[in-house]
Amino acid sequence: MDGHDMLLSPAGVEALRAALTRASFTANGIATRLGPQATGGVARNDFRAALRATADRDPLATLIRVFICEQTEPEAAVAAALAPLPLADALDAGLVERHGDGLRMGMDLEPYGDDWWVLADVPASARPGRPLHAEHVLGIGGATQTMIGAAVRRPVDSALDLGTGSGVQALHLGTHARRVTATDVSRRALRFAATTAALNGQDWELLHGDLVAPVAGRQFDLVVSNPPFVVGPGTTTHVYRDSGRVGDAIGAELAAAAPGLLTEGGTMQYLANWVHVAGEDWGERVAGWFAGTGLDAWVIQREVADPMAYVNLWLTDVGEATDPQRMADWLDWFDAHKVEAIGFGIVSLRRSDRDDPVLRVEDLRQRVQPPMGDRIADWFDRQDWLRVRDTEGLLAARYHAADGLQLRQEATMGSEGWAVDRQVLALPNGLRWTEEIDPLVLALVGGADGRMPLRDQLALLAVAHDVAVDELAEAAGPIVAHLVERGFIAPVQP
Repeated sequence: MDGHDMLLSPAGVEALRAALTRASFTANGIATRLGPQATGGVARNDFRAALRATADRDPLATLIRVFICEQTEPEAAVAAALAPLPLADALDAGLVERHGDGLRMGMDLEPYGDDWWVLADVPASARPGRPLHAEHVLGIGGATQTMIGAAVRRPVDSALDLGTGSGVQALHLGTHARRVTATDVSRRALRFAATTAALNGQDWELLHGDLVAPVAGRQFDLVVSNPPFVVGPGTTTHVYRDSGRVGDAIGAELAAAAPGLLTEGGTMQYLANWVHVAGEDWGERVAGWFAGTGLDAWVIQREVADPMAYVNLWLTDVGEATDPQRMADWLDWFDAHKVEAIGFGIVSLRRSDRDDPVLRVEDLRQRVQPPMGDRIADWFDRQDWLRVRDTEGLLAARYHAADGLQLRQEATMGSEGWAVDRQVLALPNGLRWTEEIDPLVLALVGGADGRMPLRDQLALLAVAHDVAVDELAEAAGPIVAHLVERGFIAPVQP
């Protein structure tokens, strides 16, 4: 997109960057100025200490007061802080707006990362009582951060951000993709994204249209999306939240589009909500999205909400919490479709061009070692290793237990002392899985020191447990594959 599609002219963007850089209006610059106590307060929307630390109104202090603490400041101070950007240009663009006898933020200008800035609309919490624009452009919210953390960050030639909004995902893609394309159904959002890109010195191909329509027939090495995934009757009031699709159909639609969007070996990741319908297995229902796609798929459910909490969350998000009819209509739709709960999670797909794609749909509620994207990339690597090995191949490999692997035991005191009731392997790092095991599997994992092939290890176990080695080997194949997939043991690389 050219300069006419931005919120500011190219010269205005350069002037704004110069002002922000000169004032050290960056995440690090603000933290240094405020100190840890005030910075912590700001994270909780408690601005008292930050306002005390910025009472002298130098450019950095003024920018903090306006864009971080949501204050109205004297016009002269704001003009000085934004210079060399002319105040008239800032007002015309909507960066600041007149309020009372001063100026306040008209947009959310958020320092982000080490030296980035993201432009978005002012959040609903900062303008109580003011309805959000139908094409409201979100800044860096919780779902945005989830997608940032979940994306695989390996170098790629081409990357696509579907539904870019303010451009946060595209910013990150620009650090490891040679070419970045971003789409959005909202032309207004594309203006914000174009400005964010220019302000941070990045160059993206920005295309207008609904989800994948603008890139029909094209393929990418990596596709990410934080789409309008909110589940409901298909009513569209805010484009960042509502897709216009009924129920959770957008998740299925993206799954169906994925094979045509990905290069060989390409990865697609997106956030999704899905319904839990009475009498149905939610995992089987979501697994149906990927039938016939030929893609490896890993669907992780991270949260589950009941319908009332879900509706309350999203009505509050857009400042509609006081609309009882809107709430009733939404809840009635859930009741009519026997929706008991709504799940939230991450879908990761990969085009492997093999006849035996891997499909896993599972709960993963535990806290995961960040970044999640590294955990997902490792999971696909393990699938690659497992896919080309039959039972004989698994038996020929040597394995070592995961670093720091823990054994947790539950035991009951009896007349003859402690009797172990349950033994659980626990990963202290990575995905932090836990797995209940029997004594034979415990012995197998305990002997995984990388020194001998699994077949030799099993021969020793067969003698110790008085089991035929061939029977043990046959049973061990799927067990070992599962332990490798979860990361409890890892093959020793030659």
